[in-house]
Amino acid sequence: MQMRNSRRELLRVGAGVVAAGFTGFAASTVNAAEDPPASQLKPKLKITSVKTYQLRTRLKRPFGASVSVPLATTREALLVKIETDEGLVGWGETEPISGARGTIEDHIAPRLMGRNPLEYRRLWREMWGPNFGNGLAVGGVETALNDLRGKALNLPVAELFGGRLRDRVPVYVSALNYVEKPEIEEEYPKVAAEMVARGHRAIKMRLGRYAVDREARVARAVRETVGPDVKLLADGNGAYTQGSALRMAHVLHELGFEYFEEPLPQVTPNYTGYEQLRRKMPLPLAGGEGLDSRASGKALIDRGCFDIIQPDISLCGGLGEALFIAELAALSGIRCFPHCWGGDIVIAASAHLLSLLPDPHWGLPTDTPLLEIDQGENPWRDGLAIEPLKPRDGFVTVPTKPGLGIEINEEVVRKYAV
Repeated sequence: MQMRNSRRELLRVGAGVVAAGFTGFAASTVNAAEDPPASQLKPKLKITSVKTYQLRTRLKRPFGASVSVPLATTREALLVKIETDEGLVGWGETEPISGARGTIEDHIAPRLMGRNPLEYRRLWREMWGPNFGNGLAVGGVETALNDLRGKALNLPVAELFGGRLRDRVPVYVSALNYVEKPEIEEEYPKVAAEMVARGHRAIKMRLGRYAVDREARVARAVRETVGPDVKLLADGNGAYTQGSALRMAHVLHELGFEYFEEPLPQVTPNYTGYEQLRRKMPLPLAGGEGLDSRASGKALIDRGCFDIIQPDISLCGGLGEALFIAELAALSGIRCFPHCWGGDIVIAASAHLLSLLPDPHWGLPTDTPLLEIDQGENPWRDGLAIEPLKPRDGFVTVPTKPGLGIEINEEVVRKYAV
C-alpha cells in the first residue's frame, strides 16, 4: 500500500511540474543539453477501464415541453466512468439515446484501454473515427477524459483550455414546464414568483403546447409577476410554424424577453427554415442544442440560422467541441449560450465552458453568456455530486478543484443504475 501511495504522490508531483512547463521528474535520465523525448513530457498513466451506467428514475410529477405528448414520467441519463492504473477516475455524462451506450462500450472504450488519458488530441481524433460522428457518445467520454486529465495535472478543467475569463457565471433557470395540473395560467406565474424569491434573476419558460393567444396571456402574467428587472427567456421546443412563431415572437418582444429558442422543428442537425425565420424575427433567435459536432455548428453559422447558438457539451462531442463552435460563432457576431439539460456532471462541465467564453464586446459586460440549470425533478442534479454547484444571487462559482471540481457519490449511481 505504501508503494502505491508513493507512486500516486510521484504522479501528482510530476503532473505539477508538467503543468508548470518543466520535466524535472525525468531530469536524472536526460542530458540537460538535450530535448527530452515526448514520452517523458507527461506523467505515466494508463486507462484500465471505461464503464457506463444508465440511470433512470420515475418522476413524482410528470412534466415536459410543448411537444412532450404525453408528458414524461421518467428521467434518464448515461454516465461514463474512466479508471486508471494510478487510481485516478474521471466522470462524464450524456443522454442514453441514439446508441450512445453501445458506441462507447463497443467502439470507443476498446481504443482507450491502456492509453494515456493525457494524450488528449490523439484520443479525441480516434474517438471520432470509428463511430460515424456520434456526438453523444464522444461528449460523455470527452467529459470524463477532461475530468481525469485535470486531476492528473492538478488543474481545473477550465485551465486545460487556456484559463478562465471569469470566476463565476450568471445562471438562468429552466423552471416553467408543462405539468398535468394546475393549468399554465396558475402554474407559470406561481413558479416564476418562487424562482425570484430564491434569488434567481433570469427564468426560462416553455411555450408552444397551446394556442398563441392563450400563451401570450400567460407570458404577460409572468412578466407582471416578476417585474421588469428579471430576464425572461422562452423555449418553443420545435412546436411552431413560421407564422405562429412570428406571432409569438412579437408578443415576446413587446414583453422584453431576451430571446426565443428553437420555435421551429429542429430536424436535427439541419434546423430547416431557421435562417428565413431569423430574418423576420423582432428579437434574437436562439438554437442549436441538437448540434452533433463542430461541422454541423459551422454549417448553421454559415447559413445564418441563429443570433445565439446553443451547443450542449453532452450532445455535440464535449467541451472542446462546444468551445470550437463558440469561437466560430464569435467570428460571425453570434453569441453562445450553451444548452445544459443534465445533472451535476454536465452542469460542472458547462460552468467551466462558460468561464472560457468572452463577453461579446470590449466594454463593460452587459451580455455575459448564461448557464442553464433546469429545475425539473432530477436526482443526479440533487445528490450525484457530494458538493454540487449551487446558484447564489443568480450566479454559480466555477470550481477551482482539479478536474471538473466535483466528487461523485457512487451510492447514487448504484441506486439509479438499470
